[in-house]
Amino acid sequence: MRYRTLFDGRTSFDVSTLCLGTMFMGTRTDERTSFAILDRFLEAGGTFLDTSNNYNAWVGGYGRDSEDLLGRWLVSRGVRDGVRLATKLGAAKKDPSLPLSTTPPTNYQGLSAEVVDREAHESLRHLGVDRVDVLYGHVDDRDTPLAETVGAFGALQREGVVGITGISNVATWRVVEAREEALRQGVAPYGLVQQQASYVYPRPDPGRTNWGSPDLLAYAASTGVDGRPPLTVTAYTPLLQGAFVRDDKPLWAEFDHPTGRARVRALHDAAREIGATPHQVALAWLTGGDVPVVPVIGASSVAQLDELLGAADLDLPPETRTRLDEV
Repeated sequence: MRYRTLFDGRTSFDVSTLCLGTMFMGTRTDERTSFAILDRFLEAGGTFLDTSNNYNAWVGGYGRDSEDLLGRWLVSRGVRDGVRLATKLGAAKKDPSLPLSTTPPTNYQGLSAEVVDREAHESLRHLGVDRVDVLYGHVDDRDTPLAETVGAFGALQREGVVGITGISNVATWRVVEAREEALRQGVAPYGLVQQQASYVYPRPDPGRTNWGSPDLLAYAASTGVDGRPPLTVTAYTPLLQGAFVRDDKPLWAEFDHPTGRARVRALHDAAREIGATPHQVALAWLTGGDVPVVPVIGASSVAQLDELLGAADLDLPPETRTRLDEV
């Protein structure tokens, strides 16, 4: 396993370059299997774990299933000091009787100061810890002033219950403005942004704000200098839930276009050439880019996890990366 340093200008710590997502742990993935996956990740040197306060709510759970499961695992293994925990808030249902939607009315709880404070402390209780290493705003909230949201995250850092803050599903200009607002308030800026990102990219959509765009990566590359603390990009659904390799899981509609299909073929070609799997190539493409991205990987079995762990130390030959980039 390899590692990298997260730093927001004030707080820093190392994490594994692969982050283990726990979305379906406690529902689709039963507790025994989940514990085995977590054990294997830790054994392989993995240290970065990702969850949320609303995962599993759409597959028969109550939302905090994975937080509670992680809490039980941490206690049973006694490994709290050996891992870095990231959780999220703001995208659980505001009104439990209404559905969520990606278009208005979304019914998200949002990122008001009251929600940020309450939900963060609830996550601590469910995880059974007194501090989380990373706390993300799950979905950008344009109805709440940025100054209020930024101030609320800063208050949690002053309290000592949050290490580094972050934001997810957000437009690049909002990331920049939120970080500038943090500096105006004298608090640490967002140190992470979590977006959907993959080797195969979607059709252009002017309204899409959850993609790890070249614009965002260019901004991240410009950080780490005086007056602009570092920013790390993490990527969810980097493997499109198995669509690169499974015939029963076709590409999602927005990815199913001529270049998308050509890129999937390129992954398979590259994998055969270098003796890896398409999944390993796709993850190594993210971690080894000019702006290294931290993929959030998911697995429903130890065997699946073992395949993905093979990407941790994989360096793509320069000629392979060039061919992949040219598609």
